[in-house]
Amino acid sequence: MPGPTLDDLRRYAVARTLFKPTTLPGAIRRLGFVQADPIRAPARAQDLTLRHRVKDYRAGDLERRYIALPIEEDCLVNYGFLPREHLALMHPREAKEQWDAETHRKAAEVLAFVRERGQVHPREVEAHFTHGRMKNYWGGSGNASTHLLDGMHYRGMLRVVRRDSGTRIYEVAAHSPSDETPAGRAARAAALLDLIVQKYAPLPASSLTYLVRLLGYGAPHLAQHTQAALRMAADRFASCRIDGITWYWPADENPSSRRHAPDESVRLLAPFDPVVWDRRRFELLWGWRYTFEAYVPAPKRRLGYYALPLLWHERVIGWANVTARDGRLQPLLGYAERKPRGAAFNAALDEELQRMTAFLDDSARRAR
Repeated sequence: MPGPTLDDLRRYAVARTLFKPTTLPGAIRRLGFVQADPIRAPARAQDLTLRHRVKDYRAGDLERRYIALPIEEDCLVNYGFLPREHLALMHPREAKEQWDAETHRKAAEVLAFVRERGQVHPREVEAHFTHGRMKNYWGGSGNASTHLLDGMHYRGMLRVVRRDSGTRIYEVAAHSPSDETPAGRAARAAALLDLIVQKYAPLPASSLTYLVRLLGYGAPHLAQHTQAALRMAADRFASCRIDGITWYWPADENPSSRRHAPDESVRLLAPFDPVVWDRRRFELLWGWRYTFEAYVPAPKRRLGYYALPLLWHERVIGWANVTARDGRLQPLLGYAERKPRGAAFNAALDEELQRMTAFLDDSARRAR
């Protein structure tokens, strides 16, 4: 049997992750991880990702429903939301940055305070302990209590129970015992590798290597084992070689299947949507360079502050910067080559903008 072509991989990359809309917990379970970003342009990245995959989804539904769902805010290859059972693959997490004795003492005091209160807002911790200010990553100053709470959450001492106007509210975390033998760690590392391939396939070999390196964020203590699992990728996953590049995907999937035929829809994707997240793959599949420019100085931007990749059929053909004012969308569109001609594209684009308008209108949800 001939192997898949690049056209096959392109259709497969789109179809396997843009599945038929389902429930919110079902979509998160199927995705395995949803990357979070605080910028709203016109909505947060996690909401923009979920709107294509959850039936009747509205901006903010994830935050509103979080407390009742079996999901957690935590780290994998970056920060986001994932099914609760995945935490067992990474916790107890052993951070690369070692705390000194004074930080351990402060963390123990805060942990006792949170346990007594049940749930705490960072300002309650600061008011009680007055930890003061500290220099942050960008060279400015930040609240030391907030920094300590972040570190406690990362180390698995606390969990985010909900958000209050975007601010994390914490409670004491409880993790099931894990198998810390070499065999147990190896099994967890292999499961993490499966998780990222399941989410981001088909993956060029260099992208898979990069993602395993990023697992040093979610599971730094398993680095030796994730590297060992990567060396076994050829045995663990299906693969092919096209134009000198090796591609990997789950062994039980077929990129050449006719089931991956594209639909007629236009979709505006989040910059971190799994269809477009891998910039190496993006360029290989669609032949142009997409960049996320929110943190690029305005004069140096090519695409715009928060350019949403524009998908039509199985091709990403351009981008849109979208603002919403007085209930009306104001999209600014750009194309990698030229705008498609004909009524079919225009009609599909209008339908997507109508879906985006409904997604951003959360007044009915807030009234419930």
